[in-house]
This record gives sequence, structure tokens and C-alpha cells, in this order.
Amino acid sequence: MPLVFALILVVVAVIVLVKLVRIVPQGYEWTVERFGKYVATLDPGLHFLIPFIYAIGRKVNMMEQVLDVASQDVITKDNAVVKVDGVVFYQVLDAAKAAYEVANLELAVINLVMTNIRTVLGSLDLDESLSKRDEINTRLLRVVDEATHPWGLKITRIELKDIQPPRDLVDSMARQMKAEREKRANILEAEGFRQAAILKAEGEKQSVILAAEGKREAAFREAEARERLGAADAKATELVSVAIAQGDVNALNYFVAIKYIEALKVFGDSPNQKTMLLPMEATGVLGALAGITDLVRTAQSESSARKAVAAGPRP
Repeated sequence: MPLVFALILVVVAVIVLVKLVRIVPQGYEWTVERFGKYVATLDPGLHFLIPFIYAIGRKVNMMEQVLDVASQDVITKDNAVVKVDGVVFYQVLDAAKAAYEVANLELAVINLVMTNIRTVLGSLDLDESLSKRDEINTRLLRVVDEATHPWGLKITRIELKDIQPPRDLVDSMARQMKAEREKRANILEAEGFRQAAILKAEGEKQSVILAAEGKREAAFREAEARERLGAADAKATELVSVAIAQGDVNALNYFVAIKYIEALKVFGDSPNQKTMLLPMEATGVLGALAGITDLVRTAQSESSARKAVAAGPRP
């Protein structure tokens, strides 16, 4: 009997010691209850509690945690059914509220997030749901964080992992995207042809302008040459007329020789004339040419004499 009594005493002492000394690990907070009522929260470290009066209520994880949101069907604003899943990151800030304000914390957070996903995506059409992922995450985070604040939680992030539209909608969107790309390609190709046509027209325009300017320059130079030739002919005619008036026979021979040479040129340039028979004496032409030479010499002598008279005697 004394041995049994001693053994019972040792067991009771161990139980009392265990309930007296409490060590809370880092990252956790424990709630303390007195006869079943919450009275305090134990921070990480060594603590002493009076056994059988004070007891540990809930052991709350204070580290940031992640919850998977199961895939669910959501109807968008334009009546498209999409499958959506996501993840939620949260952290407990108040252990007492997290322990006693809600019965099943994780289940409550997951259901709250799923409900708000349906609400947010239901207000958007399919294109907005697929393109505005960041805006959806932000709206969900704001609404869910506000709703879980009374539970002592802080929702740090909500991310939609995947949004899957129906297969027929995916095929339709692929065809639409392909048609849009083909449209842009056709527009770019047409724009390229338009630019090429414009450049070609500009080049032809510049070519025509340059050709017209070249023809105008050539016509101007030809007219200038004709003008100079006409002036020379007029000067020659004037000199010959003066010589004829003075009774110089060589001037008349000049005209005869000029007309004779022009007639020979016309006969020579004729494409149908191969042989010419000239019933005339060659000495006549040579005499006319000699007369031209004498006429030129006489004109030069008279010009020198006029220059000498104009100069006059030097003082």
C-alpha cells in the first residue's frame, strides 16, 4: 500500500507540474480559460498556470497561411460559364477573436472567398474576366479583408489561379483572334501597297517634271542657236547688200554659192536619190567660192581702216 500511494503521488505531481509549466512555441499564441471562460492570451515563451483552475483553450497559428480555393463554375455577366479556382493568403492578428468569433476559421474564409468570386465575376463579362485579372484580385482582397476583420484576420493576398471558359468559347475566341490578326495583316499590306503606289507616282511625277525641264532647256538652247544663226545671216546679208550697192560682183557670187551649196545639200540628204547628174561646170562653183574669199578680205580691210580712223592720231 505505501508503494501504491507513493506511485499515485508521483503521477499527480507530474500532472500538476505539466499543467503548471506551459511553453508556447514561436509563431503561436495560446488562449487561457478559467473554468471554461477566456481570460488571457499567452505569447511565445515560458508561462506558469495554476492547475485545475486555468487551462489552455485554443492554440492559434499566428504565421501567414495559405488556403486553396476549390474550382467552381461561375456565370459571367454575358452568361458565359467559366471554371475558377484560386488561393488565399491570410494571417491571424488577434488570437482570441480567431478562436472564439468563428467556429471553423478556414472553412469560413474559403466559403467567403468563393462567394465573393461569384459576385465579382458575375458583374463582368467574359472578356473583362479574362483581361482584368489584377482588378478582380484587388476587388476580392478589399471585400474579403473587410468581411474577415471581425474575426481578427488580415487577408494579405487573393490570387485567381486559373479562369477556364468552355471549350466552344475558347475555339470561338481563337477564330476571332485569327480573324482579327488577318484583318490587321490585310490592312498593313494594303497600306504598304498604297505607300508604294504613292512613291511610284511621286517618282513618275518627278521624272516627267525633269524631262519637261530638259526639253524646255533644249528648246531654249535651240532657239538661242537659231537666233544667233539668224543674227549672223542678217549681218552677212547686210554686208553683202552694202557690197552689191557699191558694185562689187563678189557679193553676188556669194549669194550664188550659198544657194548652190544649199541645193546640193538637199539633193544629198534625199533618201531616195542615189545618183546625181549635175549638168553644170565645177569652175563656176570654184569661182563663186573665190569671190566669197575676196569679199571676206575686202570686208576685213574696210573694218581695219574704220578702226584706224576711229582711233585718230595720238598726241
